[in-house]
Amino acid sequence: MGNETVVVAETVGSIKVAVAVCLLRGQNVLLGRRRSSLGDSTFSLPSGHLEFGESFQECAVRELKEETGLDIDKIELLTVTNNLFLDEAKPSQYVAVFMRAVLADPCQEPHNIEPEFCDGWGWYEWDNLPKPLFWPLEKVVQDGFNPFPTLDSC
Repeated sequence: MGNETVVVAETVGSIKVAVAVCLLRGQNVLLGRRRSSLGDSTFSLPSGHLEFGESFQECAVRELKEETGLDIDKIELLTVTNNLFLDEAKPSQYVAVFMRAVLADPCQEPHNIEPEFCDGWGWYEWDNLPKPLFWPLEKVVQDGFNPFPTLDSC
């Protein structure tokens, strides 16, 4: 064997993919107040990390069920954002995939299945969202994002 040099890259932070679900009911969207080191006490869409081999749709279904007990339908991709959290103890980068869905059964109500991560779920009008919003959600709202379908005019 010859003299080989092994280069090890030092990781400054982590890069993760999160799927956030804009669950719509009428003109309302489901939000919960986070209990997390990242964005504690801010309002956020139901969301979670994409698991290896999972599609965005599969992640949306799994996360909604794990966090709220709800079953969803008509799941579609809306937008993707790149979010840097540089001021955290462990800097991180999140690619946030925003999906839209509706309830599979409109009579379902959300349950707070993971109270260690969320103070509870509520339905909020898009034009009157609670404050403060979790930074990735606040960023897309400020950029004019709207999860509600628009009707094309002729």
